[in-house]
Amino acid sequence: MNKGAELADALRRLLPGRTASAATRSLPGNRSPTTHSPTVPSPVMRSPVALSVLRSPVVLSVGLALLACVEVLVRTAGLRGNLALSVLLALCTTLPVVFVLAPERRADTRNAAAIALTTACVLALESFHALTLAGAVAQLAVVHLLGRAGAPLLSVLLVLPYVGLALATAAGFGHSADSTVRIVAVLVATLASAAAATGITRHVRTAAQAHSATERAFADTLLEHAARGERARIARELHDVVAHHISMIAVQAETARLTTQGLPADGATRLLAIGDTARAALTEMRRLLGVLREDADAGVTRRPQPGLRQLLELIDESRDATGSGTRLIVSGTVAPLAPGIEVTAFRIVQEALTNARRHAPGAAVDVELRYGDDDLELRVRDNGPGPGGPPTGFSHTADRAGHGLLGMRERAATVGGTLRTGPAPGGGFLVEARLPVRAEALA
Repeated sequence: MNKGAELADALRRLLPGRTASAATRSLPGNRSPTTHSPTVPSPVMRSPVALSVLRSPVVLSVGLALLACVEVLVRTAGLRGNLALSVLLALCTTLPVVFVLAPERRADTRNAAAIALTTACVLALESFHALTLAGAVAQLAVVHLLGRAGAPLLSVLLVLPYVGLALATAAGFGHSADSTVRIVAVLVATLASAAAATGITRHVRTAAQAHSATERAFADTLLEHAARGERARIARELHDVVAHHISMIAVQAETARLTTQGLPADGATRLLAIGDTARAALTEMRRLLGVLREDADAGVTRRPQPGLRQLLELIDESRDATGSGTRLIVSGTVAPLAPGIEVTAFRIVQEALTNARRHAPGAAVDVELRYGDDDLELRVRDNGPGPGGPPTGFSHTADRAGHGLLGMRERAATVGGTLRTGPAPGGGFLVEARLPVRAEALA
């Protein structure tokens, strides 16, 4: 019994399609009770290759052709004409299906094959009474596939010959006055109409689904683009407005601690803590801005913003915060500009003054506006140590890794302008912007 079990196990490994009980029962001398094992599908029938072969257009068309030939041989006595012509018509009514079923075929080849098959079917039915069942199935498949492929007009036109043949036999014209031909023509016309309608409906449904998917993708793209623009706008506003005021808090706290006479130690400690807290808030804000700017495009500001009329207030505020000299120099013919140009100029000056307070505390700053016919030239210069000067806790060079200069360049670029930053001649740091105003100047 041990040897029988070992042999059964070996057979099970060699014959995976058989069960262990079947292998054991096949051994001589092993008379186990008869059991019914579940039927295991043939590996050939489960093979994807076999399924793909069975679904091949060539296999289907050849199969229909063989069925048509067999039907012709069975119906030889009732057919008009000789056997060879009947077999030829049977082949002509089935084999062209391969050109319609194949998805890689061109549209003109597919249409020509469909017209040739319909012509052969009508000729076989009207003249020789030799339209086989396989030929009728091929005709239904052709009109259905044409409807699904996006050729509804041709699919409907291929039904019309059967309608005309049915009407001709009903009216008794020529040799078509045959009840069998009329019945077959009516049946094929009815079924072909249904097949064509089914194919056209499926094509319309598929096209509608594809159109809906395209619209959804387009809407998602628009929403993503709008979200990116909004993120960029929020990042700019946080940096230009909130960071500006927090930086002023730090500067004022440090100035008060160093310049107030007779300040108690407790008060100095509190002012130092205020400055440290403000600087920590600026650091955290830079991290937040990095997240907001990630994968965000520059957007267009859509809400009211300050303009050049508020420059005097901004300069007074900067002068009061630092105690240093800040001047505004205006040249040229002053004229109102478009809101976008004025917002851009104001934000660039605001950011430049903030950078000057941080990187060159106590330095004098000149803000110069030059109104020209074609552009507005903006210059903000301080007389501090500049990028290569002695360390002051900050440096203009270090700021290049931040968002200040980047935000100014983005704002200038949104209105078609340019911005240049770097050491000023004779010392200090210079921010120079040129914004076009010819197209935006208001009358």
